[in-house]
Amino acid sequence: MNQQDVSEVAQEMLPHPEKMTLQEFLESDLEGYEYVKGELIPMPPTSGEHGKISINLILPLGVYVRENQLGDVYAPDTGFQIGDRVLMPDIAFVSTARMPEDLSTAFAIPPDLAVEVVSRTDTQSRVIEKAFAYLSAGVRLVWILEPRSKTVTVYRSETDIKLLTRNHTLTGEDVVEGFSCQVAQLFE
Repeated sequence: MNQQDVSEVAQEMLPHPEKMTLQEFLESDLEGYEYVKGELIPMPPTSGEHGKISINLILPLGVYVRENQLGDVYAPDTGFQIGDRVLMPDIAFVSTARMPEDLSTAFAIPPDLAVEVVSRTDTQSRVIEKAFAYLSAGVRLVWILEPRSKTVTVYRSETDIKLLTRNHTLTGEDVVEGFSCQVAQLFE
């Protein structure tokens, strides 16, 4: 079943999803969806490869952030309001200085760092659009991990984009200051 088929099934199952507003989505109990400009985007379970790559980054990043008391790292089911969207990055970091008091709902702020692991069902245009949506909403750093090419694309802005290969070191730059890991380790 492709993503369009999943969207059609979801629309049949949900009452008037095409009329759902951002506020209605935020107040709903719907799980497993991102909300993009009025449309519900189903987030199907990921592959084992996707999960392994995610954990290869979330473990060292989470340990580093915790040991250095920089903020918190969040798992993929955490929702962030990104402009007119609610997105669930595969990994997110929010600094202590920006941490909201109420963690019982989707974040009303974008994360400082958003990480996406490209799935086999993702299209390049969708991944780039998502990276730019993060940036325009105020995310300071976006990492896109591409399993097929074993690369990481680092976005700071729509014009400041770097491609890192297996031989490079991924760093947290000024967002997760002091954090680094070898790109190759993410894809082992």
